[in-house]
Amino acid sequence: MQAADKGQATALNGQNLRVGIVQARFNDAITGKLAEHCLAELAALGVAKTQITHLTVPGALEIPVLLSAMAESDDYDALIALGCIIRGETYHFELVANESGAGVTRISLDTQLPIANAILTVENEAQAWARVEEKGRDAARVAVEMANLLESLR
Repeated sequence: MQAADKGQATALNGQNLRVGIVQARFNDAITGKLAEHCLAELAALGVAKTQITHLTVPGALEIPVLLSAMAESDDYDALIALGCIIRGETYHFELVANESGAGVTRISLDTQLPIANAILTVENEAQAWARVEEKGRDAARVAVEMANLLESLR
């Protein structure tokens, strides 16, 4: 049990990690707050501001394209996807939610680069606002933990 506890503490040390963030601009008030909380948590975990690349794309469907390019560059230890998809009255919600999520997962599996997926998929704006802080911070923690875990296996 002690080894697991030590591994957990080490896993949340972001010093020397290079992290890329891709943020969708659609629903930008929400995604901007997601980014704000994510960046604050990365800083709290020791990731230097100079080691973070934060880029934006039009919407959630464009996130995987930029993540793929970043993953292929070998410049990052972990990536983070930030977006917000709010259900509407058409099938478009399901298409965007499913395809963006599948794209993020595929890139992570294909490249063995951890990608924290914080693309919110919610029924309404109130649900999104209720999740912004927790999901933004959680994305940072997942990215740091997974980057360190994968590095420990190499």
